[in-house]
Amino acid sequence: MPGNGSGLGGGRDPRAQARLRRGMYLLPSLFTMGNIAAGYYAITQAIAAISSSGDAHTHLDWAAIAILFAIPFDALDGRIARMTNTASEFGKELDSLADVITFGVAPSLLAFIWGFHFLPDSIRPDLRLELVNAGAFICFVYLIGGASRLARFNISPDAQPRNPGRPGRKYFVGMPIPAAAWMLAATVHFFGGYPCQAWWVALAWLALVGACGFLMVSTWRFWSGKEINLAKSHPFQILVLLAVALFLIVRFSQGILFVAALLYMFSGIWARAAYSWSWRRRKRLDDTRPAESEPEHDSLTRPVRF
Repeated sequence: MPGNGSGLGGGRDPRAQARLRRGMYLLPSLFTMGNIAAGYYAITQAIAAISSSGDAHTHLDWAAIAILFAIPFDALDGRIARMTNTASEFGKELDSLADVITFGVAPSLLAFIWGFHFLPDSIRPDLRLELVNAGAFICFVYLIGGASRLARFNISPDAQPRNPGRPGRKYFVGMPIPAAAWMLAATVHFFGGYPCQAWWVALAWLALVGACGFLMVSTWRFWSGKEINLAKSHPFQILVLLAVALFLIVRFSQGILFVAALLYMFSGIWARAAYSWSWRRRKRLDDTRPAESEPEHDSLTRPVRF
């Protein structure tokens, strides 16, 4: 009968609506759980590389791939929560904890094992010991930088970069931790997971890991991509572009992911350098510009009243 709340003519069951609502709240958390699972797998693979005899590079490469695989999960959970209007404080805290594990602990452990643990004994013993100790410290600095970056983001979601960019465009203040983890994991994957064997490569790795840690706690601007609205674009064109991008990434993952990570990292460095150059140039022009003085009036130029 119509109006009784059931059957074809009635409204929806409130209990079914409540279950559906709870399921919608669970959906973003499932992607966050996938993020944590990828980070946990990366940690186990990095540890397995230590005890492996001849296939350490395979474990390290799989650890790097797991970290790279977690980045889409991290990007999707927030978007899905906003699209379904199911954002919650629990989801935000869970996402931050997941990022610390997957993009903080896992990359720092991978960076240390890949870059310093397998340095050969043929290197001078004192130099090898110094590199290992320095590597352990820098990887810890990276982890602290990532955790600090997440904490700053949680308490100031609308922070503005010190070097502002285009008006109306949204930027990250400091390099986001997924991008820093992407840089480290893409480098390991670029070399096929084969551990560092030369002291000068270990020095370069020290500089790269330290740079990622610094960029995360900096106040430099990095493009966020939040202004991209897929709903306003043509779905077929977006589908074709995504298919082509996915094919290229799968087919040439080592080169494409490494170059893309480098470009994103240096985009923030270039933005800061360009802003500093522009600011110094404006300041130099202001210093060299003659000061405007008020016109002098004397008795000869004053009008005479009769």
